[in-house]
Amino acid sequence: MSALRIARTAVRARPAAASIRTTFQRRGYADVAADKIQLSLTLPHQAIYKSTNVVQVNLAAESGEMGILANHVPSIEQLKPGLIEVIEESGGSKQFFLSGGFAVVQPGSQLSINAVEGFPIEDFSADAIKNQIAEAQKIAGGSGSEQDVAEAKIELEVLESLQAAMK
Repeated sequence: MSALRIARTAVRARPAAASIRTTFQRRGYADVAADKIQLSLTLPHQAIYKSTNVVQVNLAAESGEMGILANHVPSIEQLKPGLIEVIEESGGSKQFFLSGGFAVVQPGSQLSINAVEGFPIEDFSADAIKNQIAEAQKIAGGSGSEQDVAEAKIELEVLESLQAAMK
C-alpha cells in the first residue's frame, strides 16, 4: 500500500475527519481566475524577475510544456532547458531561457522558479549559438576524453534548446 493511500486512510479513520475534509479543496485543472500570479524567478546569486501582475507563465517542464494560471493546482515541476514566457497583465510578455531548475506552484497563486542559470532571450546571438553548437558537436563526436564527450553532449542539448527558442 502506498504511503499516500495509508495517509488518506488514517485521515478518514479519525473522528474529526469530516471537519478536516471540508478545509481541503479538491481541484482538477487550473481555473481561469481574475487574480494574478505572484512570480519570483531567481538564480542562486540574484532575482532576475519578480512581479505580482502576471497573468500566465508558460514553461518547459520534464513532464511537458505547461501553462500556469492564477489558482493553479499546487505542484513541483522539474524544468528542462528551455524557454520561460511570462505574460503580464499589461498584455506584454517577457521571455527567459533557463538551463533547467524547478518551478514550485504554491497556494495563493504563488509561483517560484529557481534555476542555476537564466537570461533574458534578447541577450543571446543566433550566430554565437550556431558556432558553439558546431564546437560541441566536434567534441561530442568522440574527439576528447569520456568526460569531455559527456559534457559536450549536455552542452549540445542546452544549446539546441536555446537555438529552438530563438526561432
